[in-house]
Amino acid sequence: MDSSGFTVSGILIVDKPAGCTSHDVVQRVRKALRQRSVGHAGTLDPLATGVLVIAVGEGTKLVSHLQSDDKRYEVTIALGAETDSLDADGEVTETSEVPPLDAAAVEQALQPFIGRHPQEAPKLSAIKVGGTPLHRRVRRGEAVEAPVREVELYEATVDEVSPKTLRLSLHCGKGFYVRSLARDVARALGTLGHVKVLRRTASGAFSIEDAICGDEMTAEGIAGQLIPLKEACGALTRVELTDEGVRHARHGRPIGPEVVVGDGWRDVSPEESLALFAPDGNPVALGRRVDEGIRVVRGFTTTAPDVVSP
Repeated sequence: MDSSGFTVSGILIVDKPAGCTSHDVVQRVRKALRQRSVGHAGTLDPLATGVLVIAVGEGTKLVSHLQSDDKRYEVTIALGAETDSLDADGEVTETSEVPPLDAAAVEQALQPFIGRHPQEAPKLSAIKVGGTPLHRRVRRGEAVEAPVREVELYEATVDEVSPKTLRLSLHCGKGFYVRSLARDVARALGTLGHVKVLRRTASGAFSIEDAICGDEMTAEGIAGQLIPLKEACGALTRVELTDEGVRHARHGRPIGPEVVVGDGWRDVSPEESLALFAPDGNPVALGRRVDEGIRVVRGFTTTAPDVVSP
């Protein structure tokens, strides 16, 4: 909360360090800004580093709308051993010899995983079964079956192959587990594997070049890096409203085409989020296309500033 008593709003891109949780980063931002309204989109495991999208104030209303963004990763896979968590933080459960490999063999092994395909999630994950995260059930000694879900891998590039490791660059969709890919590709190569190093380089429109480092997360550092709400909404499809459309949006009423500027929104999927803007260039609400109009999903307040007062 700034010196005027308002809640700061916007999006902050953090280069998460290894060894801390996504919640740890949220707590640090809360402490720096002295406000509770802070969240994150797209959890990173403690071992992973890189892009973590932090939402502040009114920006927290964007979180669920940013979760579906595509992601980019750089991953190093250690070969010859599988762990219970499928990464280097876990306990080794099984070992195996590693056959001689080259880039061509790895590219061939990756082919079945390009595009949409079923993926078995890690048992040590935050996916909830019966309302309880899988990792909590596993650590209580319960026998669990990890869910199999359809995911999408848009692209996988082989960067390096050595006798004991692979380095890959990945571009994937929502819900994709890099740890599961490490397990599955290693098995396809006739061995076992787990994630040794994982770095997220982009989440949707937000890239590592926009990120603030952990040691810069002071109120002053955040002030220089906070993406204002109106710019953060640029990650979504933008829809311009007339003044009458703004009044409809403010009251949560259905928005018809007569109060929308242009008709580009008609081509958008009903599942895709829309950012609704007033004529003055400020975001008013979030919505989705429905039939011949737009349904308001969340509204923004107009009193929260976008910047931190140092």
